[in-house]
Amino acid sequence: MEFRPEGCIYDSAENQNYISSPEGLSEAMEKGIILEARAVRCTSRHDLIVELPCAKGIIPRNEGALGIDDGKTKDIAVISRVNKIVCFTVSSISLSDEGEVIVSLSRKNAQLRCMNDYISVLKSGDIISAMVTHLEKFGSFVDIGCGIPSLIPIDSMSVSRISHPSDRFYVGQLIKAIVKTNENERIYLTHKELLGTWTENASCFSEGETVPGIVRSIEDYGIFVELTPNLAGLAEPRSGIHSGQSVSVYIKAIIPEKMKVKLVIVDVCGNEFSLMHENKYFINDTHISEWIYSPPGSGKDISTLFI
Repeated sequence: MEFRPEGCIYDSAENQNYISSPEGLSEAMEKGIILEARAVRCTSRHDLIVELPCAKGIIPRNEGALGIDDGKTKDIAVISRVNKIVCFTVSSISLSDEGEVIVSLSRKNAQLRCMNDYISVLKSGDIISAMVTHLEKFGSFVDIGCGIPSLIPIDSMSVSRISHPSDRFYVGQLIKAIVKTNENERIYLTHKELLGTWTENASCFSEGETVPGIVRSIEDYGIFVELTPNLAGLAEPRSGIHSGQSVSVYIKAIIPEKMKVKLVIVDVCGNEFSLMHENKYFINDTHISEWIYSPPGSGKDISTLFI
């Protein structure tokens, strides 16, 4: 079975078929199939009420997430799921005194299976799918399967430096990430290695072209402009520029041996454009052992070894 971040299977025909009838839910319970639906309310006891087309779904508090029972996971992990898609397995189906179908569900069980059968066997260098769940100044929290969280630190998002994770990601975005380490049931992730080496990014441009970019930092000696998440160039100083602005730049020179791109700002176009969020991945494999960012002969060693 493939384990995905929450929300990835909700609209699938198979999932909708299972949750749309008591017979489908009963079959899913028998087969142990992980399903998804929207949590529409959290009771005062922190039970999640799940919207099912044919029944009332309930995820009891102690079934809301791994770690709720022993306090390792705070109740906010359950409360914050309201109005969001949640995964679950079906525990039981019954009828209320009024004849309403009541379905008891377990998100914890789905997470436990995901942890045991998928996350526990991930190795350093494995490339996985993840969904951005929320952004903090220090990094981006992501769902790596069935709502189980991990973190991509801000300095691991790209080579080009950003002031906040929202410069690179948005909530709900499905991305790829690389497992850096897997220790004590904690997955540490990185992302920048998927965005290409200096040479791969520089090969997308030519001297004499005028292209869009985003101002990332302003120094006394020049202005750093991001051309791609893993490639920035230095433009000559210019007044009236601030970080986050979209600009058009003339590529004056590309110098691999110095890892430099010399730019001239042609025009200021306004605030950041949305293309910054569209990541171009240069690696299509499911595993990577080593990543060398620096071009040959540059004299610099910017690399990551996955061991």
